[in-house]
Amino acid sequence: MRYKDDKPFELVSPFRPAGDQPQAIDQLVRGLQAGSRHQVLLGVTGSGKTFTMANVIAQVNRPALVLAHNKTLAAQLYSEFKELFPKNAVEYFISYYDYYQPEAYIPGSDTYIEKDSSRNEEIDKMRHAATRSLLERRDVVIVASVSCIYGIGSPDAYGDMLCAIETGEEIDRDMFLRKLVEILYQRNDVDFARGTFRVRGDTVEVFPAWEMERAIRVEFFGDEISSIRLIDALTGTTLDRLESVAIYPASHYVVPPDMKFRAIESIKTELRERLAQLRDQGRMLEAERLDQRTTFDLEMIQEVGTCPGIENYSRHLTGRKAGDPPATLLDYFPRDFLLVVDESHQTIPQVGAMFKGDRSRKETLVEYGFRLPSALDNRPLNFQEFEGRISQAVHVSATPGDWELQKAGGVVVEQIVRPTGLVDPAIEIRPATNQVENLLSEVRAVVARGYRVFITTLTKRMAEHLSEYYANAGVRVKYLHSDIDALERVQILRELRLGEFDVLVGINLLREGLDIPEVALVAILDADKEGFLRGRTALIQTFGRAARNVDGRVVMYGDTVTKAMEEAIAETDRRRRIQTAYNEKHGIIPQTIVKAVREGLKTSDGGAAYERDARAGLRAAEEPADYLPVAKLPQVTARLEKEMREAAKSLDFEKAAALRDRIRELNERALGLRDDQMINTAALTTLPVQPRRAKPYPSTAVRMAKKKASRGRRTGR
Repeated sequence: MRYKDDKPFELVSPFRPAGDQPQAIDQLVRGLQAGSRHQVLLGVTGSGKTFTMANVIAQVNRPALVLAHNKTLAAQLYSEFKELFPKNAVEYFISYYDYYQPEAYIPGSDTYIEKDSSRNEEIDKMRHAATRSLLERRDVVIVASVSCIYGIGSPDAYGDMLCAIETGEEIDRDMFLRKLVEILYQRNDVDFARGTFRVRGDTVEVFPAWEMERAIRVEFFGDEISSIRLIDALTGTTLDRLESVAIYPASHYVVPPDMKFRAIESIKTELRERLAQLRDQGRMLEAERLDQRTTFDLEMIQEVGTCPGIENYSRHLTGRKAGDPPATLLDYFPRDFLLVVDESHQTIPQVGAMFKGDRSRKETLVEYGFRLPSALDNRPLNFQEFEGRISQAVHVSATPGDWELQKAGGVVVEQIVRPTGLVDPAIEIRPATNQVENLLSEVRAVVARGYRVFITTLTKRMAEHLSEYYANAGVRVKYLHSDIDALERVQILRELRLGEFDVLVGINLLREGLDIPEVALVAILDADKEGFLRGRTALIQTFGRAARNVDGRVVMYGDTVTKAMEEAIAETDRRRRIQTAYNEKHGIIPQTIVKAVREGLKTSDGGAAYERDARAGLRAAEEPADYLPVAKLPQVTARLEKEMREAAKSLDFEKAAALRDRIRELNERALGLRDDQMINTAALTTLPVQPRRAKPYPSTAVRMAKKKASRGRRTGR
């Protein structure tokens, strides 16, 4: 591939690598140059892992994909890389849905759930900016969430269908307009918005898909392009004169006209084969349903070029064979790109979990005639396909997982010494008895010194009740969990840094990626309740939230010391010894990290540009489910049984059956557990969102009759 702009990375920073950073950078770069496919960087919290990876990217001078396990962390990384590489292309690629309810069918209740979504235009713009940069230059860093392994349009079709024009070129104006329509721009002379164009005589103005405030004005003199200008989309003021410009398609799912016609024929062939199968099985209802829905979609594709759910036909539109992996963001990168997996102990398992969940839902849709079997190929990559696309990767974490360590052959690059001289926090274990009152006195002492406090609990309910109790005691406190949407979470964290409140209570969101140096105390309630939230990895990550402040410390409340607590404390003590020895040898006095409070990514609605949580069961993997002591199980099951009887009495048998299954699963999970052990209950004590029944698709004959009648009324016949 030839690039218009092939300049090197230029890292801009007032700081130089320090502490363990120089040796970590050197080891990683030498490993990449030697061809190592997987490397692990064990970097403790606050050691400047992002700065280290920025130096590695600059030295190897290759396009890089930085993969994060949630959008909050991705946004933070994007801001940091944007500051470090101001002269290069740093882009942001996450799912553009603010809200997403997937298409689904529940056979037990014969309930079809229509796809429902709300798209964030700012994020969609940033996705287009990312793919455009990858096709035009090599000095690119894309910060992405794991949604980047979902299928998008083919990079070949996306790049081949761009409309490239230059000043002085001879081109018929009407041909230019037809080309814009072909790449899915819509003419709108009234509402000029992203993905549209308008025509004023010999002047055509195009609002590119990768812009939010700037547009392109093309002026014709006869059949010649006399000038191309970059303008302010609102005022029309000229910002720059361009010699040439490439207008990329308004959608990643664009296909050439000849391929579209081949796709339509291919879809018709598959439809005939599938209908024959269903009718041979005597499933006439499913056959009629599939025939109506697919015929409607084909008419839309033929007449308009797209249809709702067109991604389900992506296999035909891209010419893939059954079972072939879809094109994803990874296919837009050159083969030698560098993958940086941030917080790899979380990100890698999340990548591996996506394929099976998506497949299960779509198999039901195919089985009952809502989709053709080819819809199964509109999917994320499975883990083997993802791994096959990796050229070279660096897995970054304070607690690397087994898979990364095995792939790296057990060789780990350690970055334990912080440039600031900070050491891991001191850890103290206190009895859980009277933990709330004991912690209150600690909170008051820390706040009086001008610092902030993190408190982690096991359940959402406890986080809310503890916050209310401390607020009544005069503490400025807020809580944070997954019921609070992403935009508000970011604002809460910013307010904490600004000192608008002093104490933040949460569950699992107080772990990876939160960079708040004002926090001097991390308190872990019920630390001896073993489980996902109190495992070795989770504890080490939680300790790290206090590692950015010279006075940082951790207080764990528990009546026993579990194996996870022992291992986490032992690893933290090992790191403290290494850090302290380095400081003594070099005469370093530890200093608290000083970091400005960023404004964050701004969107058109004034908020930070992060996805909202998908409340229809596709919530990002940022917070595990609630935990409940086995001793309290009878109270929960009694409440659920009461709700079940009330639902049955009101003839809501679907809800009653769901409650019955929850009671049964709770009791099964509790078998063999002691009263003081915890069980996972979040998915059991919350009923699913009640789906809306979809309106049936009208048959082709009915729709054509209505169209004919409507045309007759307009003409007066």
